[in-house]
This record gives sequence, C-alpha cells and structure tokens, in this order.
Amino acid sequence: MQALRLHAIGGPEQLRIDTIDAPELGDADVLVRVRAAALNHRDVFITQGLYPKVALPVTLGSDGAGEVAVCGSTAARRWNPGDEVVIDPMLDWGPDPNVWDERRSSILGMPRDGTFAQYVAVPASNLYRKPAMLSWEEAAAIPLAGLTAFRALFTRGNLQHGETVLVPGVGGGVQTFVLLFAKAAGARTIVTSSTAEKLERARALGADLALNYRTEPDWHKALRSEKIDLVVDSSGGDTLRKALDAVRPGGRIVVYGGTVGDATLKLFPLFWKHVSILGTSMGSPDDFASVLRLFGGSLRPAIDRVFALHDGVAAFHRLDSAEQFGKVVLTLESVP
Repeated sequence: MQALRLHAIGGPEQLRIDTIDAPELGDADVLVRVRAAALNHRDVFITQGLYPKVALPVTLGSDGAGEVAVCGSTAARRWNPGDEVVIDPMLDWGPDPNVWDERRSSILGMPRDGTFAQYVAVPASNLYRKPAMLSWEEAAAIPLAGLTAFRALFTRGNLQHGETVLVPGVGGGVQTFVLLFAKAAGARTIVTSSTAEKLERARALGADLALNYRTEPDWHKALRSEKIDLVVDSSGGDTLRKALDAVRPGGRIVVYGGTVGDATLKLFPLFWKHVSILGTSMGSPDDFASVLRLFGGSLRPAIDRVFALHDGVAAFHRLDSAEQFGKVVLTLESVP
C-alpha cells in the first residue's frame, strides 16, 4: 500500500510517500480501506518534534473514514467487509468516563500508524457507522476535532439551550466544530478571529457576534455587557486572561489547548466571580458516539480544502499557515 510517512524530525518536508506492506491484524482488529483522512495540528507538531518519544518512520493521521476490508477473528462478530465506518482515534480510553487512562491511552497516528495510508488497522471497538448523509471527506473531518469539541462543550462545559458561548480564535478544526455544535444546541455564539474572512465564514455558520481581536485588542471589555455563560479556549496566554474577564459570574471556561502559551491569571476575578475553569482532552467512547448522532440530519462539518494524498506536504503547510477555516482533508479515492 501507499502511505504518507514521516522519516525525520524537521517539519512537513520530512514526509514522503512510501510503498509498504499493509498492517498486520490482531484478532480484535479491523483493516480499513481509507477513503479520506483529515489533518490536525497534532500531525504538524509531531513533524516539528513537539511530541515526546516519536519513533520513526511513522504514518501519521488520527482522522479517517473508509470501508471495512478484513476483520480479525473476533472483530468479525461486529463488522463485515464493505461496512462504511468512521474511526474513533482515541485508543484505550479506559474504564473511567471522567478521564482517560494515562498509563494505557494513546491517539491513533503515533505511536500506532495512522490514517494517511490506503489501509489502517484499528481495534474493532474504535469503529462506528459512517453517517449516511456525509461524504467520505466530511466523515473523515469529524473524529479528533469533533470529539474534542463535543466533550469541551457538553461533557465538561455542560452547555444548555439558550446559553451564550464565546469561541475565541474561530477557524481551526476544533473551534469550528464548537461553533457548529453550539448553534445546533440552540446556544447564542460569539466568536473572535484575526481576519475578516474567517469572521465572515463564522457568521455564515451562524455566529451571532464576531469580533476581530487584531483590530479590537480590548475585545473582552466590549463583551462585559454580554452574559457569557461558557468559554471554550484552545489558546491560553493572554486570550485566557481576557476570557476570564469576559465570562459572567458563575460561568465556566473549558480549556483544551495552549497554543499561545501559559497564562498568568488574576486571581481576584476567578474567585470573586465564582468562575469554574475546566480542562479537557479528547473524549470517551460515549462522547464519540454522541458526536456522530449530531450528524444524522442537515449538520455538516466545515471543510477548508481537500488535497490528494500525494499532495500531503502541501496540506500540512496549509494547516501550519493558520489560514484555514475548518478541516484540511486528504482524499485517497485516486490512489490505486
């Protein structure tokens, strides 16, 4: 099979298309013929050496959708060749629905070879039926980002109908899903971005208020008149400090990343306003099943651009440029 593999640390230029053997199956595994896969910033960070213990060469990719090709002996009880599936990239979450098992859990695409290949082997328990209304590219766009967004909004953030959600830095994969899911749940949404183009696209997806944090650096002060119940943040740094200022007394802030860096917070508004700050990462199998149920009707993921597998390096650069709105997807339909 053909696979897009990382051979050295040093950025996306160290990726190349290899012809390798299809993965071997354990009894509980399923071999999936990948039809589409999607990128996450995790993939870019791995190429840059920002993850520990990277064993090379490795096939990256956490997100994927495709068809069941071969089943291991016990997996055949659950799946049949030809079944159309979406892959849950969270491996071995563990028995506690509140937190993953640090000792056993991992994410598909390093250390276990991932979805940027014609075939990927995954545990049968990590497969779910593809929502019938979605294309391969749309289905592949959901897993990691959709799972993270769902858990942040609902499992951790406890979003309720009619509440107001602040989505700083809209445009990335997770934050775009946060916007989509919040609107689907009947919430009012406020978004920020540094570009007018992303703000316009966010409005088209239903954002009720859109602020440019580059031209309005004191955006948090402008929001003091708003009743912001929940903030979902991936940035940390100054963004988290400003979100603490903007959120209402008794509100919640859910943090799933720190792309800007560590935050220095003023403690007075934290305790005086009785604000809850909650951490989250990935999601449980129940979370993943709930994500897919959201796509039973008209809801669609936001896709930025689709690249062929052999243009994978260009896809990585597109994601790393931070110019995308929604998910960057690889199609494998043209790979023989």
